[in-house]
Amino acid sequence: MQTVRDYQDSDRDACLALFDGNTPRFFDTWERARFAAWLDASVHPYVVIERVTDGGARIVACGGHAIEPDGVTACLCWGMVAHDLHGQGLGQALTQARLDAIAAMPRLTSVTMNTSQHTQGFYARFGFAAVKVTPDGIGPGLDQWDMVLPLPAQGIE
Repeated sequence: MQTVRDYQDSDRDACLALFDGNTPRFFDTWERARFAAWLDASVHPYVVIERVTDGGARIVACGGHAIEPDGVTACLCWGMVAHDLHGQGLGQALTQARLDAIAAMPRLTSVTMNTSQHTQGFYARFGFAAVKVTPDGIGPGLDQWDMVLPLPAQGIE
């Protein structure tokens, strides 16, 4: 059984282990300190997917979102899945949970994110389109893909 739940401070080490398992293919090593600091100080929504088996509970994915200062743009933040569980639908479940939370917020017009060449195709399946590609923008061999997803128009309250 697996559940999506809000991040708790006690999840910190498990989330850092997810990061470590995805380095260097998906993250550059310099990003770890930035991610740790973000976990420690962020006030933005962050969720984990916890899988419970006979062997106990394990955090298998984590990710969040933030609202940009313009008040109409959301941004996906620090999404990752346990490296040994890629390709099992966890990334889709995590991304959909974050997009559902964003869609429930009035006045938002788009969602932005940045990712690498290794996962840009995954996000394109959700409707994200590349607006800028920066070779080695994340680190050596990791191009930064800035992507945007327009949201359906909502009534202004």
